[in-house]
Amino acid sequence: MNVRRCLLAWLATLLSLPAFAGPALELAPGVRSVALSPHLSYHHDRQASDRPVDAWRRVADGGFEPLPDGKDAFGFQRGAFWFHATIVNHAPDESRWLLVQEYPLSDRLEIYLRYPDGRVVEYVGGDHVPFSERAVRYRHPNFFVDLPAGTPVELLLRVKSESSMQVPLQLYTQAAFTEVSRDAQLAIGLYYGILLALFFYNLVLWISLRDASYFWYLCHITAFGLVLFTLNGLGFEYLWPRSPWLADHMVPISICLALVAMLQFARIFLELPDRAPRLNAGTVALIAFFVVFGVASVWLPYRISTPVASRAVLLGVLWIVLATLYVLRRGYTPARLLLLAWSMFLLGTAIFTLLAFGVLPKNFATEYGVQIGSALEMLLLSVALGYRYAQLRNENQRITAEANRRLERSVAERTRELQKALSQLEETHERLQDSSRRDALTGLYNRSYFHEGFERLLSRCRQARRPLSLLMVDLDHFKSINDRYGHLVGDDCLRWAAQRIGRTLRPHDALLARFGGEEFVVVLPDHDLRSAVAVAEEVRRSLVAEACESQGVRLRVSASIGVHTIAPDAADDIDDALDTADKALYAAKANGRDCVRTSITAA
Repeated sequence: MNVRRCLLAWLATLLSLPAFAGPALELAPGVRSVALSPHLSYHHDRQASDRPVDAWRRVADGGFEPLPDGKDAFGFQRGAFWFHATIVNHAPDESRWLLVQEYPLSDRLEIYLRYPDGRVVEYVGGDHVPFSERAVRYRHPNFFVDLPAGTPVELLLRVKSESSMQVPLQLYTQAAFTEVSRDAQLAIGLYYGILLALFFYNLVLWISLRDASYFWYLCHITAFGLVLFTLNGLGFEYLWPRSPWLADHMVPISICLALVAMLQFARIFLELPDRAPRLNAGTVALIAFFVVFGVASVWLPYRISTPVASRAVLLGVLWIVLATLYVLRRGYTPARLLLLAWSMFLLGTAIFTLLAFGVLPKNFATEYGVQIGSALEMLLLSVALGYRYAQLRNENQRITAEANRRLERSVAERTRELQKALSQLEETHERLQDSSRRDALTGLYNRSYFHEGFERLLSRCRQARRPLSLLMVDLDHFKSINDRYGHLVGDDCLRWAAQRIGRTLRPHDALLARFGGEEFVVVLPDHDLRSAVAVAEEVRRSLVAEACESQGVRLRVSASIGVHTIAPDAADDIDDALDTADKALYAAKANGRDCVRTSITAA
């Protein structure tokens, strides 16, 4: 009997579909996402003159065709494209779905949902509509659509764009979209994490070595990162969410910037001015062309500048490959890695360009081919720079071995300078690591590093079954110092207080950090409450023992201190300990300031 009822319900659903509708997309229970491309029919409105009523009429008259070979990418096309599908939702628990256009550069999308009762719901999206109007804050245009269970709903979509015509539509349940978007953002985050790591690593090398190759490599990473930031829709999401003009024109402009940096990097790395003067002249000419075209892209129509810039990427990379092959044949061995790097980039760029022109279907490999290729290219370029630098060092050693006695002194001097540069590079790296842990004003550890150090000391004390104490130190009436004497004097007071506290704590193996504003925090390993209170009193007395002098002003500085001790078997974590010590600090302030209070007395 139940089977018979299900068959009758299914037949009633089919009979309720409009006579002109093609095979409907059936959303079965349990389906969490589905691609619309296999279920779409389309019409190319070359004059972009059809209205929705005209499109509905064409659907009824059979004027829509299935997607060619099921592909949803048409390349750069004029006019507008209309797409149609009929959707029947058989999942009673999922009536609200998210429709996502998984291509971020479409200019304008107009969606019309027609229900059996004749009601039509309209939505508008694309990067010519402010980003804030999207249903979900996400780089791809998206719309919440209501699909009542068992009800056939007709979807009509109009897309007009001067970018590549790609319409990879996807329906998601809200839970499924959350998972997909999380994974996509993770992949993008990993890619930009690689770029940032390479950028800062080579930035340090450039600062230390002043090699022009590293500078242009940094420019290449930055410019190409901007290209992909734009192509992935992240620029419209984060940088220019209210500027359709920038959403359009930053594509060709960023491509031109990236090509200029790529060509100049290759020119310096391959030493073209010396090794291949003619190729060098051609490279300079290409750089000049991309500079001019990048400026012209500000005024050129988007439908002209973007296809030209997309094709120019292949031209620029092919030119670099040819130059690399020429220099490699003449015995310049660092060009091997450069050739491999540009080959990876060329492959990824070719895949992306062929996708933009509708030659290749849209899938993970084609959609993210340029990211994969560029990540490999930039990693290999970084290795190539290191290899080139190592080869130069080996060449210096060879010259040293072959040089006569008159040149031995100068060669030895150059070797010492090179060693000094490497030492400075290592020291710079260590200083950068240390500076990230330090407060810029006082030189003490910052709040972030304090959390790491506290966890480490707490774990050690618990393993050794020893207590650990926490001091919260707050300078009294500090706001009045800033208000009366100015922030420069206030800063001097903070530095002075940090030095006094640091000197007092030096014998106690304490961890001292600036916690924020005029507040400091101290961790005392192996100190019970009594010894911690004694140390706190030392700190308090050291501050009031002398006046702080700044800009001719002598100021008496005191502090209120809260003390809390964590027993070895206590379950306190860092937040609990800080909260308890903070309460003790407030008890000290409530008792007239310039005193020490413990968590026991505060309670």
